[in-house]
Amino acid sequence: MGSPGPYRPASSPHRRLQLLLVCAVMMGGVLYLRAGGFQRRARPAPQPRAVTPRGDLTADEKTTIEIFKQASASVVYITSVELARSFFSRNLLEIPRGTGSGFVYDPNGHIVTNYHVVQGASAIEVVLADQSHWEAELVGSASDKDIAVLRIDAPADRLKPLPIGASHDLQVGQKVLAIGNPFGFDYTLTTGVISALGREIESFDERTIQDVIQTDAAINPGNSGGPLLDSAGRLIGVNAQIASPSGASAGIGFAVPVDTVNRIVPQLIRYGHVVRPGLGVVPFMDHYTRRLGVKGGTLIDKVTEGSTASRAGLRGTVLRRDGRIIRLTQLGDVIVRVDDVEIENRNDLFNTLEEYDAGDEVVITYIREGKRQQKTVKLQRIK
Repeated sequence: MGSPGPYRPASSPHRRLQLLLVCAVMMGGVLYLRAGGFQRRARPAPQPRAVTPRGDLTADEKTTIEIFKQASASVVYITSVELARSFFSRNLLEIPRGTGSGFVYDPNGHIVTNYHVVQGASAIEVVLADQSHWEAELVGSASDKDIAVLRIDAPADRLKPLPIGASHDLQVGQKVLAIGNPFGFDYTLTTGVISALGREIESFDERTIQDVIQTDAAINPGNSGGPLLDSAGRLIGVNAQIASPSGASAGIGFAVPVDTVNRIVPQLIRYGHVVRPGLGVVPFMDHYTRRLGVKGGTLIDKVTEGSTASRAGLRGTVLRRDGRIIRLTQLGDVIVRVDDVEIENRNDLFNTLEEYDAGDEVVITYIREGKRQQKTVKLQRIK
């Protein structure tokens, strides 16, 4: 016979107790589930949180809000179209040319904007703050200052001219506000400070616009022609350009100073163009002047017959065409100084003369055949 196996008791009181406990737990679980024991406890319905009182607005916030309320009624939205003939049907089509901003200049319906907003437009529409639409006519423009004046036939009670400020006494750090229609989002307010003064930007005819205001107030496409305001709500500039690699605001915007605007807008309204003092000479473009070997000053191309420059004896350049070859016969006078202001290029001459009035006499220093000479010339009125 083999040895018996290990002893295994058939049952014991301790094991029976364990089985009873397991059965009791299982029965309790079943009863708990039937009674909905795993259901979430009832919770109160969510309610909005209590609003924390903020107190009064700051004085600066109140001022900004009030300026916007007052000035936005003067800001307008401008759209322009260009007429073009269809190549296939020969029908005239209206092609959207651009959008921009502007502002009411006077109660006679004159609207000021940038020249580039309406350049080449066949039809122009102005939308006032009350959302009324008006057909506009171009009264006058100054491309070298990027300023244009429109006129709408709106009643005076719908027109609110902006208060005019000054730009000659501005200071870097002053708060400024810009209102316009960037990317078509009408009546957008941005704020910032004057970042720099006395900047120069290039206009659309390669002339420079001087004493330009630089600001970090956000200016984007569509802001062009809108007002730049000081903290008193006065117009101090017309937003014109931005410096940006992406085409959107990079914190460097430029505005034509209001002193320039307020000087030329009455002329645009009266004459349709800017009336300037001049000599009656046509200088060469700078790159051509340098090609002819002139290293400084501005070279006279032509002298207008009967002009004050002609009567003073200033002379232009004579070029002779030999077939396709242009030969220099006579080099004109090179203007290097007006009174005590040095003239380095064509822009210097134009910008310096604009500081005078027609009828003023100036001393012109010029170089002729290598010799420095002077003439006193009375400035005449030119377009």
